Amino acid sequence: MSDPNSLPYLNPTQDRRVALITGGNSGIGYYTVLQLYLHGYIVYIAGRSRSRVLKSIKELKERATSIRSAYTSQQSSSERFLGDLVYLEIDLSSLASVLSAVEAFKNMESKLNILINNAGAMAVPFALTKDNFEIQLQTNFISPFLLTTKLLPMLERTADLYSSSEPPRIIYLSSVGHQIALKFFGLSNNFNHRPNFLFTWLRYGVAKTAGIHFMKMLALRNPKVLCMSVHPGFVMNTNLFSYWTRLPLIGILFWCFFQIFDYFFGVSNEEGSYATIKCCLDPSLTLEKDNGKYFVTGGVEAEPSRVASNMDYAARTWIWTVHELSDRGITIPN
Repeated sequence: MSDPNSLPYLNPTQDRRVALITGGNSGIGYYTVLQLYLHGYIVYIAGRSRSRVLKSIKELKERATSIRSAYTSQQSSSERFLGDLVYLEIDLSSLASVLSAVEAFKNMESKLNILINNAGAMAVPFALTKDNFEIQLQTNFISPFLLTTKLLPMLERTADLYSSSEPPRIIYLSSVGHQIALKFFGLSNNFNHRPNFLFTWLRYGVAKTAGIHFMKMLALRNPKVLCMSVHPGFVMNTNLFSYWTRLPLIGILFWCFFQIFDYFFGVSNEEGSYATIKCCLDPSLTLEKDNGKYFVTGGVEAEPSRVASNMDYAARTWIWTVHELSDRGITIPN
């Protein structure tokens, strides 16, 4: 695993860098925010619940202060500066909320160095959002697509204004679940079939595959910004599994299965965050050799599935998404 302490620390009064992360108040996102904050970044935590995010911000600041107090003489707190933490309201199940969040962020900042599409939904029952997208597809892909493309001009402007610095970065949290997506890939089929415990995973795999397609297409279309996909590892104690463990009667069976799987194969939320942190902060990652790549636990480079790697499918994903958003009155610039 990459050691976050080996990654560069910033003094925000001399080099102010801004990060935006969705779902940064819990799970993997929490530890990602903690490290970015410790490394001197101004971090916008985008989430639905103001009270929950503000509570997490209070906890993160207390935890960061405790960590700094334990620095050794080689890790002097006088040489490592804390950034700042800011709440940004967003609901990924609403395209209108995503657009409002973009405008709110633009009113607060003129630059963006790192965008992390971390939040998502996993293996939930079939449902349609108010925008008429399947819930997992919108939360895991459509809304991150919209958020990213609307903030892309700011990322590119940051690259132009600070050309001597590292390029801005976009990180998309995918999953090994993308391997479930079928060979004949397509987003128009919402797979609303029974039994749900099978087809929910297929819907999830399709959404996460589309996210990898998105990063690969962005890498081709926007060479100023470093775009990467991350599979953090098997993080079994995340609240993403809450639906399954709360089911009547069989919920206890799912809970036992997840505990056993976690014991043999799982990583903690903190360990799961290391791949994201490396992709955010590692200066050895470059536009020339790493744009569009896929990384797994600990930040190790890997290859996604054949479907996810297929650039013809990736182009179709892009075109389909642009058309669907256009049908809803949202224009994505070419």
